[in-house]
Amino acid sequence: MFDIVIVGGGPAGLTAALYARRNGRSVLVLEKEGFGGQIAFAPRVENYPGVGSVEGAELAERMLTQALDAGADTDIGTVTAIRDRGDHRVVFTEEGDEFETRAVILAAGARHRTLGLPGEEELLGSGVSCCAVCDGGFYANGTVAVVGGGDSALQEALLLSDICKEVYVIHRRETFRGDAEKQQRLFARENVRVLAPMVVTALRETEGVLTAVNLRNTQSGEEQALPVDALFVSVGREPQLEAFRELLPLTEKGYAAVGENGETPLPWLFAAGDCRAKEVRQLTTAVGDGACAALAACRYLETL
Repeated sequence: MFDIVIVGGGPAGLTAALYARRNGRSVLVLEKEGFGGQIAFAPRVENYPGVGSVEGAELAERMLTQALDAGADTDIGTVTAIRDRGDHRVVFTEEGDEFETRAVILAAGARHRTLGLPGEEELLGSGVSCCAVCDGGFYANGTVAVVGGGDSALQEALLLSDICKEVYVIHRRETFRGDAEKQQRLFARENVRVLAPMVVTALRETEGVLTAVNLRNTQSGEEQALPVDALFVSVGREPQLEAFRELLPLTEKGYAAVGENGETPLPWLFAAGDCRAKEVRQLTTAVGDGACAALAACRYLETL
């Protein structure tokens, strides 16, 4: 029997584990892929206070080590269900394991939607990115492209246009879904060029580094190659909460509709990190969420 089971071993989950252990609670962190979450794939992290510059994988390893040193338990498993047994809960995994716990923190994260192109995953961190705030600085004064047509894509392009020589915005439709004011500001910039209606059909690389993208006009069928230093994919995110839809309120896009402390209508259930509905999803906001959810869970345990 654990005091708290945390679903997800990214920055939010590992921070929650650390805070819960420092409050004397027994903790199990369940992660289905690799501890550290998306930050582990970042080639360089330079916006985490007090750290300076560090490889994402190294920072993820530090977070995991700190949680383990504090006494947290970890396991690999894909959580498929959580059942309330009255005085405790049972967490079930795809691998057939069952874990008893008094409280649960969902820190399952949100995955970036990909273009589904060959080599896309392999080029993450080597010219393909999903975060201009995280990686834009590595391509200052370079030529980059952003693919997407929503608010996030427009915001990414605006950020990049401040530091890059050329920014191409690639969208499969002629009209954009994003905010009209953002469109006006972005398209007025001299270093921004819109390529629409276009889709990316292939990624071209040399020695494992992106060098160009292949494009196809969706109306004429005409194809062209666009040399770029980086491609920023901004075609949406998918929160990892499919297995928990019946347990907590969700937004239209599937994010947990909970406040900063992560409390849900179920007193024993909490949500934290990128799976929570909020404006900003960054490393710093994830760890903040993890701390708040852990402290809220500890307050709940004190009432038992």
